[in-house]
Amino acid sequence: MPNSKIQIYVTGGTFDKEYNYITGELYFKDTHLHQMFERGRSTLDVDIKTLMMLDSLQMTDADREIIIYSCKKCEFDKVVLTHGTDTIVKTAEAIASHNIKKTIVLTGAMVPYAFGTSSDGFFNLGAALAFVQTLPHGVYVAMNGRCFRWDNVRKNTKTGYFEEL
Repeated sequence: MPNSKIQIYVTGGTFDKEYNYITGELYFKDTHLHQMFERGRSTLDVDIKTLMMLDSLQMTDADREIIIYSCKKCEFDKVVLTHGTDTIVKTAEAIASHNIKKTIVLTGAMVPYAFGTSSDGFFNLGAALAFVQTLPHGVYVAMNGRCFRWDNVRKNTKTGYFEEL
């Protein structure tokens, strides 16, 4: 029987950005996931590893290879990947091209978790965790309370929502 533990890989994105109140800039310090799991009173068995802290627009093919390698070598068959929303579909496609026999769900946020109740990150993380436990092997994108196959999703840059193709 497969291990029920869930691997969480952090790659950065708006999800983990901090806000500098003096300069008005967003920047990375550390992941908020540990705090989110504690605040959400989660009892899931998870292993959180930070692979990188990047804005997804700066993610390279070499960075995606690190993500793919990590997914392949992961000892668990359930993986949640936090990722920036601008190139999340591109990364999902890259992962899917390797036919990894695991359930891999990518998620992100349009508003940083550090912004408090206005952030969608907490909701998206919870949804991704539910989807990774219930879906068959494959690569998915979980955003806005919905889950999409990697090859049937796009970010609507006019509305800020993810939708089927």
